[in-house]
Amino acid sequence: MADREPVPWRTIFAWVGVVSATYLGFLLVRASGKIIAWVVVAAFFAVILAPAVDFLQGRARMPRATATAVVFALGLVAVSLLLYAFVKPVVEQTNSFVDNLPHYVDDAQHGKGAIGKLVKRYNLDNYVRDNRNRIQENLRQAAAPALDVARGILDTIVALLTISVLTFLLIMRGPELCTGVLGLLPERHRERVRSVAADSAKAVSGYMLGNFLISVVAGSATYVALRVVGVPYPEVLALFVAFTDLIPLVGATLGAIPTVGLAFLHSVPAGVVMLIFYVIYQQFENHILQVAVMSKTVQVNPLTVLLSVLVGVELVGFLGAVLAIPAAGIIQVITRDLFDEHRRQLKPEPTVGVDERPVSEAAGDDPR
Repeated sequence: MADREPVPWRTIFAWVGVVSATYLGFLLVRASGKIIAWVVVAAFFAVILAPAVDFLQGRARMPRATATAVVFALGLVAVSLLLYAFVKPVVEQTNSFVDNLPHYVDDAQHGKGAIGKLVKRYNLDNYVRDNRNRIQENLRQAAAPALDVARGILDTIVALLTISVLTFLLIMRGPELCTGVLGLLPERHRERVRSVAADSAKAVSGYMLGNFLISVVAGSATYVALRVVGVPYPEVLALFVAFTDLIPLVGATLGAIPTVGLAFLHSVPAGVVMLIFYVIYQQFENHILQVAVMSKTVQVNPLTVLLSVLVGVELVGFLGAVLAIPAAGIIQVITRDLFDEHRRQLKPEPTVGVDERPVSEAAGDDPR
C-alpha cells in the first residue's frame, strides 16, 4: 500500500483561512443584523417610491434629487396628518380625564357614576384600603421600566431616521447603483438580471399599492360603521384598523378585536353590530378585495406567505410583517428563473405560481 502524500502546509493554511474568514463573517453579520435589517427595509421603501420619483423626473423634467425630495415631502406630510389625526383625540381625552379626575374619585367614593357602581358592586374601596401598601409598592415597581420604555422610543426614532436617510439615498442614487452592479456581471447575464430585477420591483410596488388600498377601504368602512352605531372617537379606531390591516393574514382580526371590545363598552347593541360588521367585512375582503389585489400581484403560496410573515416579524417587527409577502414574491421570481435556466428551458419572461404565469401578466401591465 503506497504511502499517503502529506498535505501541503499551503493547503492547510488556506483551509484555516477560509474557516476563519467564514466564522468572522458570520460574527460580523450577526453583530450588524440591525443595520442589515434597516438597509433591507430602506431598499423596499426605495422600490415602492421609485416609480413616483421616475414619474416626476420624466414628466415634470425635475432633477432626480428634487423629485426625490418632493416625494419625501409629500410622504412626510401624509404621515404627519395621519399621526395628528390619531394622537389629537388621545391627548384631548387624556387631558379631559386628568381635569375630571377629582370628580371621578368623589363619585367613586360615593358609589356614583359607572366607576362608582363598579366600586360599590365589587367592594373595591375596601380592597384598596386593605391593600394600600401593596398597591403603592407595585406602582413604584411599575415605574422602574420607564427607562427601558424611553430607550425603546429613542431606538425607534433613530431607526426611522436612519431608514429615511437610507431610502432617500437609495432612490437618488438608484440608477447609478443598478448600473454599477450590472457592470460587475458578465455581459451575457446583464439583460436577464435587469429583466428579473425590473419584474421583481414591479411586483413589490404593485403589491404594496394594493395592500395600502385595502387598508384604506378597511379604515373607511370601520369609520362609517362606528359613526352609525355612535361609538366615540371613530377616527382613532378607524386609523388603528387601517394600520393593522397592513399586516398580511391577521391584520384585520388584530384591528377588529379592540374595536369590537370598545364598542361593547359603549353599549351591547353597538358591540353586536360591530362584531357582525367585521364578520361580513372579513368575508368581503378575503373573497373580493384580496382576489382583486392578488390578481395584480405575484401569486405566492399560502404556506410561503405564513413563513415569510413569521420571519419578517422576528427580524424587524411590524415592518417585517408588511414587507414579508413582497420579499417572498421576489424570491419566488428569482428562484423560478434560476430553475428554468437550470433545466435549459429559459423562458423569455420569468414566471410565478404553480400555473407558471408570466410576471407581467400576474403583476398587471405597466401603465407606461
